[in-house]
Amino acid sequence: MCIQVFPPDRSCAEVNLPASKSISNRVLILNALSYSPYVIENLSDCDDTCVMVRALESNDTCFDIHAAGTAMRFMTAFLSKIVGEWVLTGSERMKQRPIKLLVDALCSLGAKIEYLEKEGFPPLKIYGSVLEGGKLSLNGNVSSQYISALLMIAPYMRKGLELHLIGNIVSKPYIHMTLQLMKAYGVEAQWQGNIIIVQPGEYRPIPFKIESDWSAASYWYEIAALLPGSEFELEGLRKNSVQGDSKIAEYFFSLGISTQYTNSGVKIKYNGNMCRKMVCDLTDQPDLAQTLIVTCALKEIPFRFSGLQSLKIKETDRIEALKNELKKLGYLITDINDSILEWSGERCEAESEPIIETYDDHRMAMAFAPVSITRGSIIIRNPKVVNKSYPSYWKDIENAGFKIKDI
Repeated sequence: MCIQVFPPDRSCAEVNLPASKSISNRVLILNALSYSPYVIENLSDCDDTCVMVRALESNDTCFDIHAAGTAMRFMTAFLSKIVGEWVLTGSERMKQRPIKLLVDALCSLGAKIEYLEKEGFPPLKIYGSVLEGGKLSLNGNVSSQYISALLMIAPYMRKGLELHLIGNIVSKPYIHMTLQLMKAYGVEAQWQGNIIIVQPGEYRPIPFKIESDWSAASYWYEIAALLPGSEFELEGLRKNSVQGDSKIAEYFFSLGISTQYTNSGVKIKYNGNMCRKMVCDLTDQPDLAQTLIVTCALKEIPFRFSGLQSLKIKETDRIEALKNELKKLGYLITDINDSILEWSGERCEAESEPIIETYDDHRMAMAFAPVSITRGSIIIRNPKVVNKSYPSYWKDIENAGFKIKDI
């Protein structure tokens, strides 16, 4: 299935953004561990969160989390401490995404987990029991979701957890998010240098309301940057957010977008003040890479984005996906050591009617839809992938004046 996206006929809109997927998925685990009687307010309705809700509410022993990477990592850790025998599986792409580092870490802390198919990859057979815990060393450049998964169950280990992160730590804001949410539920960790210590303890149940998603907001910043004179009101965002992707406001200031914080969210508008070249380390915000790279290319702003080493193990190999799809539009971007993407302004002949492949990756669809503003229209394959994090995306951009046609 494909859709053709046409540019908007107006440039102002109010947008009710989806709830944060990252916060939702963490709070679901903390709510379950605290045996909370409270219903989580404003819980995300995206696919990644829905599969976790179904798993946590199910009386089954086999859980299919489809393509939800966060759910796979968080549920692997969660089930390892829940007494019983469990099977955790997912989509064919999920079966290609490595999980050995997390499994090895859990097993060193007392878990018993087996691979049902390929060594190092889902599906998993998990024999849940009380974990011993203790000291653990882990490379800091692994997915922060591995680290967060371990931290959230750490209070329920007999010895707690003393986690030593070796080398450079990527996606620090997501680890900070996890620790702040754990603190809200009554467990405070100590993080000094590369060591995080969580003492044995218990979470306390609390009422919780999820804030809106800054990652979802990034696509509206992109639209604003490509559409001079535009203004958008984005509801539910917080200035002092636990989300690392809130830094999108700072990044897009260099791309001509001003942010005004209000009582209900933010107002963004085009101001025209653009940098000549964008150089950023996205180690802490890898999910913003597609939005920023597509925006810079379309605005003819050379760039160098580093810290992208985690992009190869996301929903797809995002580095290759970006190179492939931008080439269709006439932009030749290069990668260095699978961790840097840069563009010096080099062009090639664009395809006359390019079809943007989404590679089962929600962020590819949402980052490339605004291309219609500069090209007059763009075709997106498999548009339903946005359900993974932003189910109302197509409806929201239609409400903002974009035209969408099934083809």
